[in-house]
Amino acid sequence: MTAPDTAVLRVAGRPVGRYVTRPELPARLSPRPYLHPVTTLAGTAVTELTPADHLHHLGVGVAVPDVEGFNFWGGRTYVEGQGPTELDNHGVQRHTGFQLRDPDGFVEELRWTTAGSSGGPGTSGRELLRERRTVAATELTDTAWALDFTFSLTNPGPGPLSIGSPATNGRPGAAYGGFFWRARKESSPPDVFTPAAQGEAEVHGTHADWLALAGTDWTLVLAGATELTRRDPWFVRTAEYPGVGSSLASTQRLTVPPGATVVRRIVTVVADGRLGRDEATALVRKAVSQ
Repeated sequence: MTAPDTAVLRVAGRPVGRYVTRPELPARLSPRPYLHPVTTLAGTAVTELTPADHLHHLGVGVAVPDVEGFNFWGGRTYVEGQGPTELDNHGVQRHTGFQLRDPDGFVEELRWTTAGSSGGPGTSGRELLRERRTVAATELTDTAWALDFTFSLTNPGPGPLSIGSPATNGRPGAAYGGFFWRARKESSPPDVFTPAAQGEAEVHGTHADWLALAGTDWTLVLAGATELTRRDPWFVRTAEYPGVGSSLASTQRLTVPPGATVVRRIVTVVADGRLGRDEATALVRKAVSQ
């Protein structure tokens, strides 16, 4: 029986993902719900949780390093002129309930709040964002399935709210923040490619309809499923660690007016084997159209 604070995603009766809503993690990891393990239909794990190289990487989820100066990514905060710095500014994504929970998906409500003494006197527990998260798993073939992940961030406050990244705070090439997938680390880095480019140096920071990460016997193909999502560039790492994200704030901070909502939708094909461009294109088209 599934615990009340978890959800298990199933495709064709097989478990392919475990979603943890209330992880017991130290404050500096910016506790938040995550999917881990996520597996292919053959059972190959394609996520990692708190790996030694980056303890704050939590499988698949939404992580933002700068929401009004609060860290919802985990670890150190990039400070211009100082570099990565340990600050007492970590936030928490608090699960408040499932609006829907089925074997193939769920709809969840969350609150993004400051934590501990992070906000200074009188600000502990202050709500910065409200989120509705919709996740669905769909069978594509007998060797591939799709994870459809939508998050909607609403500013509940009386004034505008600003979302940033290390890149907007002065660190070139570090525009991470938003949907993020920490992939499985193997003895050699995975290949990464888009319809028109190959390799981390060519793909990182670019715009592409989809991006593929191919390991030893698995492939992830991530696609922005809305026009706004496709405007966000890809954040890619393969040599240092295998991870892919869609950047909310790449060259400038993203301002969210009071009462406004930012919506992004990423669909990821999770496949056994190593896919080529033609196979990746066909599966992504099928996944996004469903």
